Amino acid sequence: MKIRSSRSGILAIAAISLGCAPFALAQSDSALPTASFTASLTGPSLFASDDAAPAPPKSVGSLDLSAIDKTADPCQDFYQYACGNWVKDNPVPADQVRWARSFSLLGERNRYLLWQELDAAAKNPKTPLQQKYGSFFAACMDTALIDKKGLTPLEPALKQIAAFNDPKQLATLVGSLQKVGDAAPLIAFTVSQDEKDSSKQIAETRQSGLSLPDREYYLSDAKRFATIRDQYKDHVTKMFTLAGDSPDQAAKEADDVLRIETALAKASTSRTALREPENRYHIYAVADLEKLTPDFAWPVYWRDIGIGHFDTLNVATPDFFKELDTLINSEQASAWQSYLRWHVIHGAVAELPQKFYDENFAFFGKVLSGQKEQTPRWRQCTAMTDQALGEAVGQDWVKQHFPPEAKASMDKLVAALEKSLGDDIRTLPWMSDATKQAAEAKLADIRNKIGYPEHWRNYSALTVSSTDALGNARRAAIFQRDWRLSKLGKPVDEKEWGMTPPTVNAYYNPSMNDINFPAGILQPPFFDFKADPAVNFGGIGVVIGHEMTHGFDDEGSKYDGKGNLREWQTAEDRKKFTERTDCEVNEYNGFEASPAHDGLPAQNLNGKLTLGENTADNGGLRIAYLALLDTLAEEHKTIDDKIDGYTEAQRYFLSFAQVWCQNQTDPSARQSALTDPHSPGRWRANGSVQNFDEFGKAFNCKKGDPMYPEHSCRVW
Repeated sequence: MKIRSSRSGILAIAAISLGCAPFALAQSDSALPTASFTASLTGPSLFASDDAAPAPPKSVGSLDLSAIDKTADPCQDFYQYACGNWVKDNPVPADQVRWARSFSLLGERNRYLLWQELDAAAKNPKTPLQQKYGSFFAACMDTALIDKKGLTPLEPALKQIAAFNDPKQLATLVGSLQKVGDAAPLIAFTVSQDEKDSSKQIAETRQSGLSLPDREYYLSDAKRFATIRDQYKDHVTKMFTLAGDSPDQAAKEADDVLRIETALAKASTSRTALREPENRYHIYAVADLEKLTPDFAWPVYWRDIGIGHFDTLNVATPDFFKELDTLINSEQASAWQSYLRWHVIHGAVAELPQKFYDENFAFFGKVLSGQKEQTPRWRQCTAMTDQALGEAVGQDWVKQHFPPEAKASMDKLVAALEKSLGDDIRTLPWMSDATKQAAEAKLADIRNKIGYPEHWRNYSALTVSSTDALGNARRAAIFQRDWRLSKLGKPVDEKEWGMTPPTVNAYYNPSMNDINFPAGILQPPFFDFKADPAVNFGGIGVVIGHEMTHGFDDEGSKYDGKGNLREWQTAEDRKKFTERTDCEVNEYNGFEASPAHDGLPAQNLNGKLTLGENTADNGGLRIAYLALLDTLAEEHKTIDDKIDGYTEAQRYFLSFAQVWCQNQTDPSARQSALTDPHSPGRWRANGSVQNFDEFGKAFNCKKGDPMYPEHSCRVW
């Protein structure tokens, strides 16, 4: 799973997502997969100059017949047929890097509604909660005050770094910076469920410390990456110059940063390798970790971040820490000063003056992602407030935008999909009866979370000021860290959520064995009370089936119904399962994420990196179709009934494909091919339908057509 590190370096959410790929943030290999992946609604930039009030966004319907390109042959390229006109008429907005018919438009709507709530709370709060999140939003929006303060809020951290003179005291410095919420890298530490005993919560540490999206950016000899490294070094130099250093000193510091990060990249385990649970589970006694890294004073670090006593922990990436110890001895104190100073400034850039925003956007927005204009400040502050106080904001949001009948309808849909998955398991031709029984038992144990948490997070310990943007961000990081670390040794709370209510996404958590559907996604185009069953099953139905299938993909299938990492398939069935997932890997390896152009080679997908999401897409499409058949039968309808000239079967597949209509900048597409576990929209649509014969039948394709091949892949 992709675990994000907070400002304090502590790991955040552990979850698997439906994968709104159009909005997944690029992460370095410091982001540790553990069986699931989270996606974000925000784009790659946290920087903006426009604080004008937003205009209401366009509404989005469930099925858009005008999006269909009728000059295309659905049997040759279904994505072009379903989305061609929409793609032509909806270029990527200048302040975005991807633009999708479903996720973008619904995300904009939810963000606008959330902005209205935050703006009102900032101006005239009615409750203590509104006072808190309104103040956070107001401080974020007060760019004039942020500019006036300059780097003053960072001075304590920068002075502490300037006084550092002994690399063997690195643990003291990193721990003390994280203690007060500064963005200190290197050590990502949290408390999480034990993957082999999901009833326990244990300490865990993993690789961290990179700024570029992936280790490949540091290590590849390709001209593209060499150019990006040069541009990155120039950017770091400019940031140090803005912070007051001379150009020569800034250039030397930038060299230090790139050299240390490159060494850390070499020591980091690849994203693909980290998708294997066994590669990220290494229980160490505390004494053995100290032997692995004798020059990093772990007890001092643990004291500073405030975690309680423990005797063992999961060292997810041991090779990384072994190399870190080597670097402590090989790099001078001045190099570590450069590295830590860079990360403290870089990590706080959303709360620093405009000149820092602008320079950060020039590299991370324009160069890395192809974004032309900065994202408006109101969008960024809305997202940042939701991230910091999500369950405070969410309490009021769901009262306005998620009626009880929506939750009741979702419960019914989930039940229909559970039945279909059960039927699918029982009829799988390759699976033995013993493994089928184990799979059915796991399905029966899946917990369903719909809309929002049963119990809201208590934010009373978090202090927020309307005049202290950076202080708010630090205190929010400390609040999150302390909340996470306080779980050590305590029972697992099965009712916790890993996404906020307005989020347009969904996820499966293998250690919890639960599926989670925030209120934000339970709206058109995914779910519409007024739409016919085919459209709803093609939208939210496939979402539900996708999340359920995650429990049985290449990672999820290694966890049992209690959330423990344990083999429950027979050896022969696991062999057959792997043969089928290998088919998907090879298939998606052949899909092109970006064509060759301007001297750049074509960029294909990584079928292994995207395997879990591809399996979930394929399984979700099949399972939701089976549930649609059952629902139509109950309503005395058939799959061949027509509405607006299309059969229910055709409307189902069109609804599914239009979820993934998108445009994307080329730099972003290339970055995603390296870092995103989700395939781009074209291949989420075409890759799934070409593996499901019912699609070919629905559109009267000939066997052998690209969308109706002679041989296809099927896992579930």
